[in-house]
Amino acid sequence: MASEALDILIGGEAGQGLVTIGQVLAKALVRRGYHILVTQDYLSRVRGGHNTFRIRTAPGPQAAPREGVDLLVALDQESLDLHAKDLRAGAQVIADSGLTCGLAPCLNVPYAELAPARYQNTVALGVAASLLGLEMPLIARELAAFLGKKMTPEVTEKNRAALAAAYDFTASQNTGFAPLPPPIPAAPRLMINGNEALALGALAAGLKFLAFYPMTPSTSIALTAIAHAKALGVVCEQAEDEIAAINMALGAAYAGAPAMVCTSGGGFALMCEGVSLAGMSETPILIALAMRPGPATGLPTRTEQGDLELALFAGHGEFPRAIYAPGGVEDCFSLAALALAQAEKHQGPVFILTDQFLADSYRACQPFDLGAVEPVRSGLQTVADEAGYRRYALTDNGVSPRALPGLSRALVVSDSDEHTEDGHLTEDLGVRVTMQDKRLRKLAGLIADRLPPSFSGPPDPDILLVGWGSTLGSLEEAAAQLDAQGRRVGVCHFRQVWPLAGEDFLERFGQAGQVVMVEGNATGQLAALIRRETGFSVGRLLPRYDGLPITPEYILRQLAL
Repeated sequence: MASEALDILIGGEAGQGLVTIGQVLAKALVRRGYHILVTQDYLSRVRGGHNTFRIRTAPGPQAAPREGVDLLVALDQESLDLHAKDLRAGAQVIADSGLTCGLAPCLNVPYAELAPARYQNTVALGVAASLLGLEMPLIARELAAFLGKKMTPEVTEKNRAALAAAYDFTASQNTGFAPLPPPIPAAPRLMINGNEALALGALAAGLKFLAFYPMTPSTSIALTAIAHAKALGVVCEQAEDEIAAINMALGAAYAGAPAMVCTSGGGFALMCEGVSLAGMSETPILIALAMRPGPATGLPTRTEQGDLELALFAGHGEFPRAIYAPGGVEDCFSLAALALAQAEKHQGPVFILTDQFLADSYRACQPFDLGAVEPVRSGLQTVADEAGYRRYALTDNGVSPRALPGLSRALVVSDSDEHTEDGHLTEDLGVRVTMQDKRLRKLAGLIADRLPPSFSGPPDPDILLVGWGSTLGSLEEAAAQLDAQGRRVGVCHFRQVWPLAGEDFLERFGQAGQVVMVEGNATGQLAALIRRETGFSVGRLLPRYDGLPITPEYILRQLAL
């Protein structure tokens, strides 16, 4: 396929090694200088079920997932049957010669003749890489790096033999499939997904404690932090449940360690009392909420943007918070660092919302600028008036000087009940009003520090596509396709969904012919929040809630209805 972008889909059952093929191929493409965007679709079972690993690759940046397939690597019959309809003109199929492949053109690979059963996914990797024009030594290096300690001398030799057989076989075939165009020379890039970038952003900002209970799709945030914990002096604790996780993190934050928890919807539901405790005790905590479809267990391994209202209203009582929603992998890094700092600055809970699509989506990124991240410094290191210290002293902005227990002679008293300025429990109703007003004054500071939405396109478009979080790339690509058809289309994207300030966007909304809200949920949660806060009703809602990511094609189909 001689197109600007090429879509590779590897399909098979869990346990067949499709993730090995996909990750090695994606890493090799990045090493060779190409850009990638990975979308993973998998079922919630250890073995069996139809899974896919989709790579969109091109010489230039790729911002959104795309429908359609140019190269299908089918590891089982189901992959052939399910994805026949997705093949574009000129697409190539790779399948075992023992499968029924009625698709044309189909490269029937005699896997059993080329390698033992254990190494047949290596053969599939070699055939696909050869068709794409990737050199065998590059693939061999990336495969060895991926397998790590599993690469004993015997395994190394058998993988090398399987790759050699695959390359020799492919060279003997006349497929007519054009390899990728040469990459554009560029500085080396990272291959990293959203969860990894989020964890690294928090670590770069000074994270010192992370507690979690494993829950898809958030777990790899914790696993990334664990991988670097020893080198960076970070404590990572797998708790017995989510209630324990958030309370451990609050305890660590009280003691002065910048802290976070990572979870998904059902796990976060158990944390809500802890969120309220953070609001009352004015304890900084970062909550990374990786969304998946609910209610209840829902679709554990699919994607959705259904938890905005959960994050906004979680916790009994009223207290301020901020909610960020990264639009891409780079945003995951920068917003995690910002969110940790904002939690410390305003002394309360701060959320970063991601989703399964972004969490598992690998991209080719420039190395992050660590020098641009200011590490969080928790609390006061010294207290001027130790004898008169009051943990909840009244201030104009609602943020009190926070001393850390044990670092001075100041007595640090914190309470989950309503309390006086010095932290002691009270049932004085006048004090209650004073302290609640104090806590709520923090909202003004959060509003002052907000990130306004970004706009692109004409200031007065016929259609303004509006979205938040991981929809950014699809919004931009859909707008570009409509622009190419002569339509005047703009894009508005929210990287922060709370607090909102109408002055940041209402004027631009009013200049648009039609405002179209694109959200990965059924009810239009951001649209409803904007209406509640500003009175503005979007002209049209384009929801998606089938568990699949929003694509440019999906937006264009819905607009045409």
